[in-house]
Amino acid sequence: MTATDPSLTALAAGWCALSLLHGRIESHLERVLQSRHGLSAREYSLLDVLSRQHDGEGGHLQMKQVADAVVLSQSATTRLVTRLENRGLLSRYLCPTDRRGIYTDVTEAGLDLLRQARPVHDAALREVLGEAAQDPQLAPLVRALESVPG
Repeated sequence: MTATDPSLTALAAGWCALSLLHGRIESHLERVLQSRHGLSAREYSLLDVLSRQHDGEGGHLQMKQVADAVVLSQSATTRLVTRLENRGLLSRYLCPTDRRGIYTDVTEAGLDLLRQARPVHDAALREVLGEAAQDPQLAPLVRALESVPG
């Protein structure tokens, strides 16, 4: 395989398009969520992931699972949790069956903020994807995203 191999070039072009789409989405969501709700895109994502936890077997996520879900390192996730805890949006408590484990829950204030931010987030996501769909380089990726089952 050489640097001019057509399959490598197509793969690299696909990666560049995916990276461009991701950057557009993230920066648009960041601006909209920050201006309307004082949340970063990562903070929104963390609140969203944690709000989906439930009581019962496997219902609460460990910090590693949370980090994987929001695509951050464990230390960055811990710092993010601490910031949101300091704002009263999250709370932490010891796992009742394993005193080494710490769980994180979304507080009522966090759930209220998430309920307010979710429609704004979803509208901003639809907006930025609609714009990206007009770009021939990004349109196939937008169609692929829209076809992912919810």
